[in-house]
Amino acid sequence: MIVEFQRVDQYAKIPTRSNPSDAGLDVYAHIEDPVTIEPGGSVLIKTGLRFGVPHGYMLQVMNRSSVAAKRSLVVGAHVIDSGYDGEVFINLHNIGTKPQTVYYGDKIAQLVMVPVVTFRPQLVESKLYRHPITISDRGEGALGSTGG
Repeated sequence: MIVEFQRVDQYAKIPTRSNPSDAGLDVYAHIEDPVTIEPGGSVLIKTGLRFGVPHGYMLQVMNRSSVAAKRSLVVGAHVIDSGYDGEVFINLHNIGTKPQTVYYGDKIAQLVMVPVVTFRPQLVESKLYRHPITISDRGEGALGSTGG
């Protein structure tokens, strides 16, 4: 699959894939001045990129494992829908105990192309799962309900 993209300006770094088998495409910080993220803080970081996501797909923004493990920087929940054609921003959260500074050109996240199954919600007033659609009998059991 080929997905077209544009740079917002000529200085935006082109996304890369380190290995042909990698699921994600690395994106880079496109900022003029370094940005420091304090512990517990979050910042929107520009990528300088726009993507033409095909209908029926989304780009999901995922953590780069090295950035999360070594710098305690994780991404917020990100979905880039096929209808969005603006610049992609990455919401970085510092979950560590030390301030972290992001510089122009730092790898900050990865984008994974995900197929989307569209669905139509239907409100039901009677028992949910009138017809067996699941093999689980978990019911309303939440965290720890399966003994794990």
